[in-house]
Amino acid sequence: MSSTRRHFLKAAAVTPGLLAAAQAPKSPNDRVQVALIGAGGQGIGDAHSSVAQPGVKLVAVADCYDGRLTSAKEVFGNDVFTTRDYREILARRDVDAVIIGTPDHWHSIIAIDAMNAGKDVYCEKPMVQHVEDGKPVIAAKEKTGQIMQVGSQRVSSVVYQKAKDLLKAGAIGEFNMVEAWWDRNSAIGAWQYSIPPDASTTTCDWDRFQGRAKHVAWDPKRFFRWRNYQDYGTGVAGDLFVHLFSGMHFVTGAIGPSRVYATGGLRYWKDGRDVPDLLLGVYDYDATDQHPAFNLALRVNFEDGSGETSGFRFIGSEGILTIGTGVTVTKHPGPTEPGYTIDTFPKATQEEFMREYRKQYPRTNANADSMRPDVEEKYLPPHGYSDHLDHHRNFISAVRSRKPVVEDPTFGFRAAGPALLSNISYFEKRMCKWDPKTMTLLG
Repeated sequence: MSSTRRHFLKAAAVTPGLLAAAQAPKSPNDRVQVALIGAGGQGIGDAHSSVAQPGVKLVAVADCYDGRLTSAKEVFGNDVFTTRDYREILARRDVDAVIIGTPDHWHSIIAIDAMNAGKDVYCEKPMVQHVEDGKPVIAAKEKTGQIMQVGSQRVSSVVYQKAKDLLKAGAIGEFNMVEAWWDRNSAIGAWQYSIPPDASTTTCDWDRFQGRAKHVAWDPKRFFRWRNYQDYGTGVAGDLFVHLFSGMHFVTGAIGPSRVYATGGLRYWKDGRDVPDLLLGVYDYDATDQHPAFNLALRVNFEDGSGETSGFRFIGSEGILTIGTGVTVTKHPGPTEPGYTIDTFPKATQEEFMREYRKQYPRTNANADSMRPDVEEKYLPPHGYSDHLDHHRNFISAVRSRKPVVEDPTFGFRAAGPALLSNISYFEKRMCKWDPKTMTLLG
């Protein structure tokens, strides 16, 4: 008989942040006015999720491509203020919070400027492009007291909250290894984003876009497909590894590995990009009060023929917890007897061994009652559930209540740090040592 049971998660009941949001006192002015800085695909998606919350309005948009500014007015209303210069947005008194959806090399700069200007910040992952950028962002948040949330939505997911609860309750015993992966097989998944036919130095502010990066001649591929280049992005590690680190850290309570090693290569997408399309990482996590010592293995692959899949396997002493669409716990009972390897013993010794063995482990005849079930439990979210919406709901709630968010700059850097070290390990062909408590690269 199958012992599988299905459990449907109740969003508001499972995620503490959502429950707190419902109970949080509202400010005198309950309206939250947000601005978007960086109106590409992810930024626009973030804007839609924010304005989907009650009492939230998008009032301004900044981007270095004029076409996206025009599109923002078409989508969100002609009264939306638009500019190429994000500093004009930070100077506006009608902006309460900003969403940063720019290329990675602008994240820390704009986040610090925004907090210093008195704006709350929702910053897309990875929080920073380089390891040395992390602590200044944390310092700016501590100095200003502004709300800052990083955009890895798994920390707001009812699915990951359920996995966290199950792991803490000992559903798989003591976990000792975690595997995570993200495989894609599409041009868009590999960042081959569309380039508009009007792309030029007239419609695109190429100098502003490059910012602190090395300035090179105009290249529409670098402008619209910036994830492919180290000058502006962080490759698969910053785009996807960081999501996996965020989710795993939330579930386990871990704050980061002590050792990092990554390898991989550019196998398929040889289109001028200078980052790999296949990356493998292994990580050592030392024991803490929150979790035992364990090892993590990550994989991102842009040439897998099975479409796009991602997930986790937490392997424990008593079972395996898998995260995909939902959470599955599969028990694996230990052996009922240790077995034996006596074929090379003399016959008399074999017989003596077996007499003693059977005294301790009597032979039992198979029957219906002796058959052990393969115990599996599945926990599925409600149909149509969106952790992205929940993540923005938690951010807007924090803007109103001034209560801390889970994925603050410290959490965000502890996820971005090992992802960025994966790039260092890959490009420099070396193992990296990391102090997760002080968030410092050692040696």
